[in-house]
Amino acid sequence: REQPAGNRPEVFWASAPDAFEVLSSSKLLLKSDAANPAVPAKIGSYPINDPEGFYLGQALAGYGIMWNTRYFAANKLAEPKEWADLAKPEYFGHVAISSPSRSGTTHLTVETILQGEGWQKGWEQLLAITGNCAAITERSFGVPDGVANGQYGVGLVIDFFGLAAKNSGMPVEFVYPSVTAIVPANIALVAGSKAPEAGKRFIQFTLSDEGQQLLLDSKISRLPVLPSTYAKAPAGYPNPFTGKIQAKVNFDSNLSESRYYVVLAMFDQLVTFRHKDLVAATRAIQEAQKRLGGRSSRELDEARRLVTTLPVDEKQASDKALASAFKADKKDAEASKRRAQIEDDWTTKAKAGYAKAVELANAAK
Repeated sequence: REQPAGNRPEVFWASAPDAFEVLSSSKLLLKSDAANPAVPAKIGSYPINDPEGFYLGQALAGYGIMWNTRYFAANKLAEPKEWADLAKPEYFGHVAISSPSRSGTTHLTVETILQGEGWQKGWEQLLAITGNCAAITERSFGVPDGVANGQYGVGLVIDFFGLAAKNSGMPVEFVYPSVTAIVPANIALVAGSKAPEAGKRFIQFTLSDEGQQLLLDSKISRLPVLPSTYAKAPAGYPNPFTGKIQAKVNFDSNLSESRYYVVLAMFDQLVTFRHKDLVAATRAIQEAQKRLGGRSSRELDEARRLVTTLPVDEKQASDKALASAFKADKKDAEASKRRAQIEDDWTTKAKAGYAKAVELANAAK
């Protein structure tokens, strides 16, 4: 939008389906007749190509957990299978995730958990996991790179980060939790580009037999949308068309798009910008749990409640009036002022809640 027509790139290519909805609704994409008819209409119940024809699925993507096997052996950590495992006290200080406002793939992971677990339970799980995190990285690559080199023990990643590292000989493993989704990584023609015909030819190549086989390269390790390509894949390569990846979440991109900016802002105000406070509260709660040995405590219950108190409920998160404050043009002074007020309110309440949670957890007997 910030680049004038005639000076834009030819192709937009990314793993986040809701990002394409945003661009399509802003009339920044062109319909393309570059689709490969051999690509199935759906993966599970999810359309691989945009029904309106503005973008095409070029690969498939799932979201999961990547860990360093040497790090786990050295720290005597159990291998995770589900997102909930990363919320356990034994993982405190060993986890990493990137900020969804800096990473479209992390936003998809966050949204998958919210859709799979429900708004309240999903945020409770995310806050417990991020409370265990050693870092909230600024770049999505910071998580797989950090896990591969042993800086972190385990991270939440899009599948090809984990699979490419493993297939390239790194000491890592990757698993798809049951609460995950398999969705297309899309490609589209950008409206107002310099050379739309060249962009179309490129899209056609990425969907051809040759282009799809490139995804099997160990350094890429993406999931092709062309089912026949899997016959050429190495043994053990995940194939989403066989049903062996048990993805329970039927991802709703319209729901995700409706609350996109609110979810990003909530994560930043509750987690990214208040991470030290969240970690302190998580540590205090875990220490109290250990100290009490399973005994009930009103102070501990209240500490947990404070950490998981959300500024908006699920209905409010998709409210158009709230979303408008976050998606408005930065030049809109009134909207920017309202956004700043909302974010200040959220972060102030989060900071106070985390501090009170530490106080209560420390007092729990």
